[in-house]
Amino acid sequence: MSDPSPMARWCRVLFVATILAGSFLLFLVQPMVARMALPRLGGAPAVWNSAMLVYQALLLGGYAYAHWLGRVKPRAQAVIHLGVLAVAALWLPIGLFALDLPADAQPAVWVPWLLGLSIGPLFFAVSAQAPLIQRWFSASSGGADPYALYAASNLGSFAGLIAYPLVVEPLLAIHGQSLLWTAGYAVLVLLVALCATRLPRTASAEHIAATSPAPGAARILHWIALALVPSGLMLATSTYITTDIVAMPLLWVLPLGLYLLSFTIAFAQDRTLADLLTRIAPVTILLFGGVIMGGFNDKPVFSATIALTLLFMVSVALHTAMYRRRPAPDQLTGFYLAMSVGGVLGGVFAALLAPVIFDWTYEYPLLILAAGVLVPQMYLMATFRAVWSGPAVRRHLGLAAIILVMAVAAGLRISNPDGILGDQHQGAAFLIVAAIGLATLGARLPYVVVLASTLVMFGGYRALELSAERGARERSYFGVYTVRDGEGVRELDHGTTVHGIQLRGSPARERTPTTYYVAGSGVGQAMLALGPLYGPAARVGVVGLGTGTLSCYARPGEQWRFYEIDPAVVRIARDTGQFSYLSRCLPDPVIRIGDARIALAGERTASLDLLALDAFSSDTVPMHLMTREAFATYGRVISRNGLLLVHISNRYIDLEPVVAAAAREAGWHAVHLLYRPSPLDADHPSPSDWIALSRDPRAIALLRQRNSGWEPIVARDGMAAWTDDYSTILPLLKGLW
Repeated sequence: MSDPSPMARWCRVLFVATILAGSFLLFLVQPMVARMALPRLGGAPAVWNSAMLVYQALLLGGYAYAHWLGRVKPRAQAVIHLGVLAVAALWLPIGLFALDLPADAQPAVWVPWLLGLSIGPLFFAVSAQAPLIQRWFSASSGGADPYALYAASNLGSFAGLIAYPLVVEPLLAIHGQSLLWTAGYAVLVLLVALCATRLPRTASAEHIAATSPAPGAARILHWIALALVPSGLMLATSTYITTDIVAMPLLWVLPLGLYLLSFTIAFAQDRTLADLLTRIAPVTILLFGGVIMGGFNDKPVFSATIALTLLFMVSVALHTAMYRRRPAPDQLTGFYLAMSVGGVLGGVFAALLAPVIFDWTYEYPLLILAAGVLVPQMYLMATFRAVWSGPAVRRHLGLAAIILVMAVAAGLRISNPDGILGDQHQGAAFLIVAAIGLATLGARLPYVVVLASTLVMFGGYRALELSAERGARERSYFGVYTVRDGEGVRELDHGTTVHGIQLRGSPARERTPTTYYVAGSGVGQAMLALGPLYGPAARVGVVGLGTGTLSCYARPGEQWRFYEIDPAVVRIARDTGQFSYLSRCLPDPVIRIGDARIALAGERTASLDLLALDAFSSDTVPMHLMTREAFATYGRVISRNGLLLVHISNRYIDLEPVVAAAAREAGWHAVHLLYRPSPLDADHPSPSDWIALSRDPRAIALLRQRNSGWEPIVARDGMAAWTDDYSTILPLLKGLW
């Protein structure tokens, strides 16, 4: 076969560049717009999942448009599409639509509405690029296979995602990012116009390639299923890692980036890596699925790494299976349309239905199980092939033996946690299950039985027990809350992070502040100084209700109000009777439900003497509550000699330089108290780091007079305050391992 001519090579380079540019812009804009929305919608992981669902719906619309466009002649397609790109350009430069959101705005409703108005036309126009340009390439090259270009498309998408948190966000403010994207869009339109010049003038759309039989319903449903599972698992993984670490673009993009990278491998012309990863995917699903369900709450970064690896392997395997069942190029747009339908259905299941149907993240193990059902299987050894592909009697006996062994193992683990297969010997249990699972590779039904048993044994049964226990768990748009009883205590967890512990027993015990709020903590010391600082009628605001622990510092005559974004937390702390802090210490609390920053913006000037900022999305303060604009709001609401307490305890990010920079710019005096409890303390104290800020140096001096542990904070050289327009956490990351 002769080498392609220079013109043919130029044509291929042009189309690849166009696809790369379009995909790069498409997936650069996703974290960019989500970052723009942080100050208005908050930083809960579900906000990102809702945004992803909007993107998937717009992508489906773009793919449907590209499929419809295939009915007209190639040159007419170019005219129509360039017109669509021109109309979409009216939404440039990118910015959020001007909507006044209420304080109790629900992200499930407002995210789709706000994002659809802000970038809907642009995203729709650019999302059609991948299938449309591939079809144009096939037409201009005389019917060459265009599927390899889809690998280039997803490589561009992956590059756009990674470029945002690593390059674009640290270097450019939001306005600069928007201008950069606008310039990229202009380049993209030029590239599309150049591609249009390569289209044949007379060929009709149906003659772009040889006509092939239309795919049957079963094949289309298989495409949809193969696309649905990785899409849903990607969102479930996003919820998992951003809940346990921090909701920020750097972690938002990791699951989506790996998901996109899997397409690059699965659709590549060189099949070596795709085939290798597909062969080992069943083993990965079995072992890593068990590890994830077993849980390593004390090693969240390790667990996140396992979850991301599992997502990547599942995505490569199922997308490779989809590639192997791809149609001829003349059916290309229909194939991508089915893929997009599957992606949207996966998003609807993980982002919309699961939080309503389930009280725990059951979608995660269910999607892992579905991946096991769909993943291509290969026999590990000839002996196993003989068992599972032999006579029916032998297969049935083998399946019965597998079911019996797994039932006995599950029974021993569940009924005897201290036994040989219990929690005390989890490693041995993993090895036994792994050995059994390896013997079933290649035989789908026995393999699925082992996988399902593994998911139940290593955590699934605990989840089911808690679901059966009335009031033990509640799920909302913002996460999963679990109430656990221990010896003399009751605990509230959000994900794997403790959000409150109450001592049980006598009324005095139940009124005792615990964890981050004990008397020796920074906020405890500030609360004990309320009387000397502000008298008997002190006005106190608390951002973040939790279990209501801080209410037990309230004294008669003081005015308290709480700001809580999640109604589920309010029900747990006030209405269910599971925690009695509020009922014993502040029976009729004022609680503002909604995003605290929006709610505080509506409060009267100088209406608080002390404001405690204790809003956490699992383990960290949401970024939009730490910006210069947010601190300006706090400064307006707090009296001139008032105190602002900021809780910055965090396993992964050093937030002190952020607060120090904001304090320096706004003229606040600031000190911090790093509290480390004694092992002899009986009130369940937790290590904590609180910063106290005031514009009146006398308030800070009184705190230091009462406790010498308060130390001045020092601004980091070159560290500017975060703003709604610019922030980055890269310089603040602690050692994660």
